[in-house]
Formats: sequence, C-alpha cells, structure tokens
Amino acid sequence: MNHNTPLSPLSPRPLRHLSEVHRRVMTTAQLKSHGVAPAEMSEQCRADGPWQQILPGVFLLHPGPPTSEERLHAVLMYAARERTSGVPSQPGDGEGHAAPAYAEAMITGLAALTLHGFSATPPLTALDTIDVLVPRMRRLRSTGCARILRAPALPTPRQVTGLPVAPVPRALADAVAELTDASAVRRLLTEAVRAGHCEPASVVRELNQAKLLSRPHVVDAVDSLLAEGRAIAEDRLYAMVHEHGLPDPVWNVDLRLPGGPHLGGLDAYWPEQAVAVELDTRAPRQGHRQDDDALWSEYARKRETLERLGITVVHITPKKLRDGMEQQAAVVRTALMAAADRDPAAYVVVLPR
Repeated sequence: MNHNTPLSPLSPRPLRHLSEVHRRVMTTAQLKSHGVAPAEMSEQCRADGPWQQILPGVFLLHPGPPTSEERLHAVLMYAARERTSGVPSQPGDGEGHAAPAYAEAMITGLAALTLHGFSATPPLTALDTIDVLVPRMRRLRSTGCARILRAPALPTPRQVTGLPVAPVPRALADAVAELTDASAVRRLLTEAVRAGHCEPASVVRELNQAKLLSRPHVVDAVDSLLAEGRAIAEDRLYAMVHEHGLPDPVWNVDLRLPGGPHLGGLDAYWPEQAVAVELDTRAPRQGHRQDDDALWSEYARKRETLERLGITVVHITPKKLRDGMEQQAAVVRTALMAAADRDPAAYVVVLPR
C-alpha cells in the first residue's frame, strides 16, 4: 500500500459527505467503518508515517501539528467516542439548526469563550488544553490536549461554527474555576455583560452553583459585575423611554409621604400618572439566602405599600429589557394610559436619589 496517500484505504464508505475536518480527524470506530484494520492504523502512525494519534482512539490523518479546528473536533471525538460510532453527523450551520454531531460532550471554559467571540481570552492556538464538559458518570480521564470536566446535568449547548459549545454563563464558571488572577476574572465577567453575552444574574447563578463565591477574588469581581450590570440596565431603560416615545419620567428618585416615612427608591417615576418603574437587578449569592429573601421581601413590601397608595409599580429585569425592550415599553405605556381610569393616587413627595 502507498503510505503517502493516507486516505487510500478508506474505500468501503464514501467520504464525499464528510466536511473537510472530518476527513482529517477520525476515531478508531470511524476508520474501521471505512475498512481500515487496527494493524493498518498502527502502521500509518509509525514515527515517519502520514498519520498520528492525537488522543486515545482519535487520529489525525496528516503529519505536522493539528489546526485549532482539528484540536477542537479531536477533543470532542475523544469525549464522545463511546457514545457515537461510525461517522459523525455533519456540523450545524452555526445557527444551532442541526443536531449536535457529538453526543453528551461540549467545549467549555476559555476555549468556549473564545468561540463565543470574547476578546479577553487567549486565542485557541495559545491554549495547551481544551476543556470539554461531559456527564458525571462518564469514565474518561484528562489526557493530552483534552481536559475533562464533569457535570451532574449538562446545559443545552450552543452551536458555534458547527461545534457544541457550553452557554456563556457555564463556560465562564468553568474558566473562572481555574483562574487565580483577580484582574483576569474581572476582565472576563465584565466583557460577558458589557458585550451583551449574558446578564449578571445568570453568571452569578452559575458561579454560585460551582461554589466559587467563597473565593475573595471572585466575590470582588462579582461586585464589579453587578455594578456594571446595573449601569447597563439603567442605560437601556433610558433608551427604552426615548426610542419608544414614552413621556419623560423623573429619574432615580426617592418617594416619601409628606412629613412621613420613606417609601423607597425608584428608577423612573411619572408623577402625573403615578406610575413607577423599578429595575430588578438582584442576583443569587452563595450563603446569602437570608439576604436574598430579605431583599425580595423588601421589594414586595415596597411594591405593596406603593400600590396601596395608588401608585402602579412596573418591575423590569435587565434580561427583559435586553431581549424585549419593545414589549416592556408597551407594558409601561399601558400603565400610563390606564392612569386616567384610576382613582387619583395619594400625594407623595418626590426627592432626587
């Protein structure tokens, strides 16, 4: 056999339907399905041979270093190889329409964030290892360029360039778990929110589940993240009012009864219609369940008190503001229009916050 034409033995099944990368990276099972015997695989992978074994049971069908794309596919093939046999299905179109090619495995950590388009992460070529997330019960070990991370329940992967990739909050938690540099953690969390990849609450939830909120450098970064998230949500609220033609409210005010108690702060208030908007920027914090409950009951108590005084309170989360600004504007507009049919609200004093 001519060893300079490494694809010559793959005759029993045609390769036309495979993408370019799937012609260059294959598992033992896939090679067998193309009629390549184990002895032939070993022969092709000899020291000066045209193939190389990049990971256990995964072969690179050319000499020289693998490309980033080949490494990503190789890691996924290694992690999924017990669950898939033969040829992987074609990668998706990047929009998540196709079924994932790799069963119960997805890229996570820094490599996933780079695939999601983060600029604060290293390029794929600079990563010695690629994190891959698999179910807890899988009997796999980290080896070569594949670092295995286990989870009791896998998130639904996003399809990015035809690869199953962990959603940003999960990928962030897996990346942060390995980072000890406070500024690197802060850069990643800030970019996640500032670039619109996700909301602070979803990041904090994942960090909490990963038990990372006991680390001081992570807590500091989370405090910055929440402040950043609130500032972005306030900007979006301002944009919503102006882009959707709502009347100007008074911004960031405190309400109190004349000569009486403080009623609470509001992000936007329309005094004539007695309509208020409050941004709900709470995020779950590890070991702070009582604080969370206290904060939520404070929100509820404030809302109850204001509504008893005839003030309509519209609660908006940053996620709703980001994903459905038009819908939220319609909710506020409806509340403003309904004011004419309600009894006049009690007189309250409006003070700058």
